[in-house]
Amino acid sequence: MSPQPSILIIDDESGILDTLRILLKNEGFDVTTAQGGKAGLEQLRAAAPDIVLTDVRMPQVTGIDILETVRAQDPETPVILMTAQASLQTAIQAVNEGAFYYIQKPFSNDDMVAICRRAAEHRQLRAENKQLKQEMRRRERSGLVKPLGKSRLFLDVLQLAEQVSPTESTVLIQGESGTGKEVIARYIHELSARSEGPFLSLNCGALPESLLESELFGHVKGSFTGAVRDKQGLFAAARSGTFFLDEIGEMSPATQVKLLRVLQEREAIPVGGTEAIPVDVRVVAATNRDLEDDIKRGRFRTDLYYRLNVIAVHLPPLRERRDDIPIFVDAFLKRIAKEHDEPLKRLTSDALEAIMAYDWPGNVRELENALERAVILTKGEAINLAAIPEKVTQRKAEPLVAERQHHNPTLEVIEQAYITWVLQSEGGNKTRAAEVLGIDPSTLYRKLSRYEGGDKPGSTA
Repeated sequence: MSPQPSILIIDDESGILDTLRILLKNEGFDVTTAQGGKAGLEQLRAAAPDIVLTDVRMPQVTGIDILETVRAQDPETPVILMTAQASLQTAIQAVNEGAFYYIQKPFSNDDMVAICRRAAEHRQLRAENKQLKQEMRRRERSGLVKPLGKSRLFLDVLQLAEQVSPTESTVLIQGESGTGKEVIARYIHELSARSEGPFLSLNCGALPESLLESELFGHVKGSFTGAVRDKQGLFAAARSGTFFLDEIGEMSPATQVKLLRVLQEREAIPVGGTEAIPVDVRVVAATNRDLEDDIKRGRFRTDLYYRLNVIAVHLPPLRERRDDIPIFVDAFLKRIAKEHDEPLKRLTSDALEAIMAYDWPGNVRELENALERAVILTKGEAINLAAIPEKVTQRKAEPLVAERQHHNPTLEVIEQAYITWVLQSEGGNKTRAAEVLGIDPSTLYRKLSRYEGGDKPGSTA
C-alpha cells in the first residue's frame, strides 16, 4: 500500500460524494468516487483500492453487493458501510459478510476520518504481515521437503517442476492413477510466488456436469433448483493461489468451453449469471488419459489441450522407478506406526522381494494401501509374506533364466541395495542401521564386509 492510501467512495447521492471526496482528500487520501452501485462495480474492475466506503441502500446494486464483490476480489480490503436507515438486521448482515465498519448517517466528519484512518492502518498491518510471512516462507523454502524419490526418472520430473514453479505457466501433469500427480502439483505451488495463496483441488471426474460447473464457476441465486443463494466458485476462492484440476480428461465438452474462456480471458461467469468475475489463479491440470487420443476421438478440445499443455510433466509409473520402492516402504511404515501409535514394523526379506518384483498397477497409492493392510494384519514387528496381498505375492510364469537375470534383480542384490540405502539414511551409523533393519550389528558388519571384499551378491566368490 502506498503512503497515500487509495479509497473508493460509492453513493447514489452526488452531494455526499462531493463532501466525502473533499474531506478525505484534505486528510491525505487518494480519492475516487462512483455514483451508484453499478458505477462502483465498474471502478472495482478497473482498479483495486486500498479501502472501499459505500452506501448500503442504492438501486440495482446495493452496498452488500459491493461488499460481496470486494470480498471475492480481495478479502484483505476493508469495506466501510454507511446508511441513513440503519437496522440491527442490516448491521448484523454487514458484520457477517465481513464489513470493516458500519456507520449511520448523518455522521460527524471527525468520526468518518477516524474510521477511514483505522481502515488504512488495518490494511497496512495486513500488508506488512503478509510480507513478513512471505519472507519467512522464503527462508523456510531452502528446507522444503521434496517429494519422495531418488530414481533418475523421478529426479528429472522434480527438476522440471522446480524450473516451472516460479513462472505463471499452466502445467499439465500426465501419469497413471496413484503416481502422485497432486503431490507434484502441491510442490509446484509451494515453490511458486503464489505459495501464500490457497491451493485448491477438484477431481473433475467425481461430479456430474451441472454440479461441476457450479463448483468451478459458482452460481447465482435461482439459477437452478436448489440454488437458494449466490455461491462462490472455486476459481474465485483460489484467488492469488493455485487451482489443481485433477482428471481433466473427464470434463464434458460444454464445461471444456467454459474452462477455455477462463484460461483465455482470465474471467469466469457464474452459472445463471451475466457479470464476469476476474480470475487470478494459476491452473495446474492432471490426467491419466491419453488426451491426444481423446482429441482424435472428438472427446477433448484441441484448443483447450494446447492451453493446458504449456508445460508438460510426465510422471513415470512405479514399475519404472523400482529404486524408489524401498524409500516409499520406509516412509510409509514410519508414518503408519506414528498414526497407529505402535512400534515401527519392518518387512522380512521375502516380503520385500515380493514388493520389489510386483508391477504395482495402482502405483504409489496401491503400495501405501498394501503396507497399511500388512501392518494391521501383523502382530509382531516383522511383516512376513503372508501379510502381503495375494495378488502381490502371486508369481507369473517363470521367465527364461537369462532373461530373469537380465531384468529381475536377485534377492541378494535387493538386500544389498536396501541395506546400503538404510545405512545412508542413518548417516553411516551402523548400529542404528542394524536396529532399523532388525538384525544384529555383527550380522550387518559381516554383510558389509562381504560386499566391500568383492563378494558381490550373485557372484561365486
